[in-house]
Amino acid sequence: MKLFSKEQIYEGDRLTTERQNISSTDLMERAGTQIFNWIHMRMQGAQVPVHVFCGIGNNGGDGLVLARHLTTHGYNVITYIVNYSETRSKDFLINYDRIKSVSKDWPIMMTSTQNFPEIHKDDIIVDAVFGIGLNRPPADWVKDLFLRFRESGAFTLSIDLPSGLYTDKAVDDKEAVVHANYTLSFQSPKLVFFLPDTAKYTIQWEVLDIGIDREYLINTETEAELIAKFEVLPLYKPRDKFAHKGDFGHVLIIGGSHGKIGAVHLASKAALYAGTGLVTAFVPDCGYHSLQASLPEAMVITDKEDCVISDINFNIHPNAIGIGTGLGIDKRTVQALGIFLKANDKPLVVDADALNIISENNALLKLLPSQAILTPHPKELERLIGPWADDFEKLQKVKALSIKHDIIVVIKGANTITVYKDKLYINTTGNPGMATAGTGDVLTGMITGMIAQGYEPLPATLFAVYLHGRSADISLEDYGYQSLTASHIIETIGEAYIDLFKQPEQPQQEGEVEQS
Repeated sequence: MKLFSKEQIYEGDRLTTERQNISSTDLMERAGTQIFNWIHMRMQGAQVPVHVFCGIGNNGGDGLVLARHLTTHGYNVITYIVNYSETRSKDFLINYDRIKSVSKDWPIMMTSTQNFPEIHKDDIIVDAVFGIGLNRPPADWVKDLFLRFRESGAFTLSIDLPSGLYTDKAVDDKEAVVHANYTLSFQSPKLVFFLPDTAKYTIQWEVLDIGIDREYLINTETEAELIAKFEVLPLYKPRDKFAHKGDFGHVLIIGGSHGKIGAVHLASKAALYAGTGLVTAFVPDCGYHSLQASLPEAMVITDKEDCVISDINFNIHPNAIGIGTGLGIDKRTVQALGIFLKANDKPLVVDADALNIISENNALLKLLPSQAILTPHPKELERLIGPWADDFEKLQKVKALSIKHDIIVVIKGANTITVYKDKLYINTTGNPGMATAGTGDVLTGMITGMIAQGYEPLPATLFAVYLHGRSADISLEDYGYQSLTASHIIETIGEAYIDLFKQPEQPQQEGEVEQS
């Protein structure tokens, strides 16, 4: 699913009115009606007080359409105009007149804290104040209104975007933002729903289709895409009946040091479960017996040193290499990594201590092969690109790094974001149970295993990141957040593959108002 920028959304609206021969007011009616249908299907006429707070732009106009339909369907609705400026949009004014024609209780005009309404915990708040058009911090009294929303404890529904958020930059004042329980986003979700600093402003979100021109949606390139089942399913490569293990590649996992051989075990096992035909682990000599005993499917090559890797030398021809899991940062290992990178011409996945070594020796970045995949967690990423003021600066720095060195960077987190050049791919699977030792090693093995099977580096990364999170979601059902381990994730990779082909149930919708 594409995530459109603010400018692209405005252009989509314009083209829709032009190509469908409708007015902007008609499109607003369509959007507001969709919101009403969503609410009506869930409330079914319940007489809970609904407080609809409308700004004086197009987001406020959407709110007025909603309030009008709620009124004509007999709901207990109170409408407010948050009068923060002297400028009103044309479509807001049209819908302001329309709601006055259907209700004897005209919208309540708000201009300061003196006329804030009383809101109870069991009421419902609809936030239609700013939307995507906000370009400056809210006035102090509007900020106080948003704080009043939070203090009430009432369920808060935001239209398109929680008011106070920008679509393309960090917020100025973290207190001057609506905290929504739910956000109904028109046509596509917004990037800020997935960034650590801003995702907290809506607990859940859902996309409403308001009929934006299909040709525009299909043909427009976006900076960001959401990666879910239907994005990765076309990547899947079915197996031929007469295939053999040699058809699915050979993975080499390089890593391990004294006390950290388990990281190589996890990565190697994950590569096998992801579908690679052969796996070889290159470890210090101290890891030989444990790996041979714990993972009989893998082959093992050892370094001459007992506890550290000092000389990466092998006589096999892998299709893809994963390096860094449990590697350590011994000075001999640092030297060995540099020599290896100069000689390597295989697709490469770089993780953990290999990243830490590179961050201390930036010249090594130039030795990475084209489309090498880096998989840093937040602290490793900071070591690579330096500190950032906010998530938007972080993304800009990662894109610059990717463009400069032609590498793929996987920003691991609650919504793992894969960055290649100036494009962002946001994963939709995974859960907080993955915040445990070894899950990153599993991801390294899975990505390396996908590349070895013949997937190109970027599709391999997107597919592996999705399956990694989906495996964790499946394991969660049995183990919960606290008890989920990296080994559990490996064990359910097969179920994650099977899940790709399960069809979702389609909910039935009743009681909708016909769109104009």
